[in-house]
Amino acid sequence: MALLITDECINCDVCEPECPNGAISQGDETYEIDPSLCTECVGHYETAQCVEVCPVDCIIKDPNHEESEDALRAKFERIAGGN
Repeated sequence: MALLITDECINCDVCEPECPNGAISQGDETYEIDPSLCTECVGHYETAQCVEVCPVDCIIKDPNHEESEDALRAKFERIAGGN
């Protein structure tokens, strides 16, 4: 499942540089996560780095983009293979 930044985001800028896939970018009002690039850090780290550094706990699992661990790993391999 990809992650989602809620409207509780305070635009503190700490999550964006932590994303190894470049899935986080500044949106119109808050940061946003591109679900096609989000692997919840599978393939890179044990835990999602954006969740770890977020000071307001506004990053949640996106209910509109449910993915298994295997699907996240396959996405990581696709993204990593494209570099």
